[in-house]
Amino acid sequence: MTASASPPTAPRSPRQRGGGTLPLVGPSVLVLAAWATVPLVMTLWYSFQNYNLVDPTLHGFAHFDNYSYLLSDPDFWSSLANTAFLVIGVLVISVGLGTLLAVLYDQAFPGRSIARVLVISPFFIMPTVAALLWKNLMLHPIYGIYSNMMRAVGLTPVDWLSHYPLMTITMIVAWEWLPFAVLILLTAIQSLDTEQKEAARMDGAGPIARFFYIIVPHLRRAISVVVMIETIFLLTVFAEIMVTTSGGPGVATTNLAFTIYSRALLQFDVGGASAGGMVAIVIANIVAAFLVSSVARNLEK
Repeated sequence: MTASASPPTAPRSPRQRGGGTLPLVGPSVLVLAAWATVPLVMTLWYSFQNYNLVDPTLHGFAHFDNYSYLLSDPDFWSSLANTAFLVIGVLVISVGLGTLLAVLYDQAFPGRSIARVLVISPFFIMPTVAALLWKNLMLHPIYGIYSNMMRAVGLTPVDWLSHYPLMTITMIVAWEWLPFAVLILLTAIQSLDTEQKEAARMDGAGPIARFFYIIVPHLRRAISVVVMIETIFLLTVFAEIMVTTSGGPGVATTNLAFTIYSRALLQFDVGGASAGGMVAIVIANIVAAFLVSSVARNLEK
């Protein structure tokens, strides 16, 4: 009499064969958690301390004094307004002009490949180099290119960084981020079904009607992604301000990031700078949560 065949055993999963992935993933998770948590905890701790690098006798728990002093400082609210102006201005320029350029570069014309490379190339220039380029080569009131162009037509050159500092920095940052918007939006336009555009053209829709009723609705998701990514980075603009105006004249170009830098490394007020950092973290997370939810809603449509 033969023994009955045993039922086939199910193949073991990788977790069962290798004893689990936790020993492999665990160290990386711990390092990343410490990398993100320790600076946040230290900033939160110092924001409640009397800590000034030039006054070692000033120490101890400050309660909410750092926050109350920060929120009662007019320069702080001015920096918030400058940050909002910078972010909104760059978004309007980069998204608006980026959409038009994306539509243009989607058309066939001689030298289109070279034009695409040229419009994307500013995105690969470091912010410090871009700021120096615009400050000394393009906008210098004496030997800048724009000044020479204005003299050539009989106009008086303008010292842009002195008379229109925040607007000039907005233009510089928009020039840096315009290639990113063009790249994303051009990719989105190329994914649009050509038969849909051809059908609209055969139905008598002109270029403007096709742009507003076909292209712009199709770009809604791509525009929301561009706005989300750019906003997160624009909240921390620093190098362009440091190189061109150092926050001046006065506090005309001081944004939230430069305010934190100024308190920490110019005024040596570590406690006040940490309080500003915590406020910046709260603002950034609120903005990021709103943008992520908006992008998620657009992706579901």
